[in-house]
Amino acid sequence: MSVERRKRAFATLDEVVRDAENLLAKGYGRAGNWDLAQVCFHLAEWLRFPVEGFPKLPLFLRPMFWLFRKTVGKAKRIKYTAEGMPANKPTMPQTVSDPGGDAIAAVAKLKEVAERFKAHTGPIHPSPLFGAMTKDEALQLQLKHCEHHLSFLVPHSS
Repeated sequence: MSVERRKRAFATLDEVVRDAENLLAKGYGRAGNWDLAQVCFHLAEWLRFPVEGFPKLPLFLRPMFWLFRKTVGKAKRIKYTAEGMPANKPTMPQTVSDPGGDAIAAVAKLKEVAERFKAHTGPIHPSPLFGAMTKDEALQLQLKHCEHHLSFLVPHSS
């Protein structure tokens, strides 16, 4: 039996964490390739970067990212924030854990990083793809990212 993606719309990071905790409590079906631990680890890593800084890009990728950021980066950020993130786009391999990880720990990590993001009062580190953002712009992009990935996990009925 195939699982259909669900629609997600998050207004806050607290809603994201509650959704992940619900998936952990009820169990879930997968409409995509990643399990709950992978999704939560990935989201926590990307939520951490605007606060702590993004990893340094390999030298050969820097010109491509610079060109993207300077030409279409802001427009893509606005589009993704308005319409959601597209599926099947590449991501940094360091932000994807192996399947079958500890979902309890991954959900706890997502919750901890969400709290750190919410409490952050300093500047937001510029995205290698989208450039400088306000905290609210970064939050809106993060919420769309969470909607995208969590839409592939569908809670079992209880």
